[in-house]
Amino acid sequence: MDIFDLFKKIESKKPAASAPIEFIIAGLGNPGKEYERTRHNVGFAAVDFIAERLGAKIDRAKYRALICEVTIGEKRGILMKPQTFMNLSGAAIAEAASFYKIPPERVLVLADDISLAPGRLRIRRKGSAGGHNGLKSIIAELGSQEFPRIKLGVGEKPSPDTDLASWVLGKMPEAENQAFFDILPAVYDASVLCVRGEIETAMCRFSH
Repeated sequence: MDIFDLFKKIESKKPAASAPIEFIIAGLGNPGKEYERTRHNVGFAAVDFIAERLGAKIDRAKYRALICEVTIGEKRGILMKPQTFMNLSGAAIAEAASFYKIPPERVLVLADDISLAPGRLRIRRKGSAGGHNGLKSIIAELGSQEFPRIKLGVGEKPSPDTDLASWVLGKMPEAENQAFFDILPAVYDASVLCVRGEIETAMCRFSH
């Protein structure tokens, strides 16, 4: 092996930290201890799980969010937890997307969904807000519905008279909470596929 081959070998082992940021994975929720483990914060929990699987921690304050840079699906990106509260989630996400020049189709959003039972998830390439204020804010700020999302089941209101805000800001019973945590490995695998652009595969494999 000559000196040039040695340099090439060393170069190939360098981490891809200098590679451009190609995507954003944003988990939605509300900042503050009082909101931890509530239905509305399952997006935070899901993106934290992804970070943990990658040996990372989402703890750097930037773009009105907590972020970290990661490599997942052979691509460099950022994991993000907006700190703007749910109804203004789009402001933080749009700021980061603008800085990195990330188009909406490469912004993956993890959010709670009351139409799905705990332990279920659904993947969509695009779509309306469906009454979800976080998604509504992202659509408004990005000026597009063309961003993929992984919807995480938190269960329907027990009755039509139940206040929606109280329901989503409440905590799931232990059994339902465990059902949610049991699907987090699937959320990770689905996220990898989405980052690679294999959303149809993720939908077929994990939406149920």
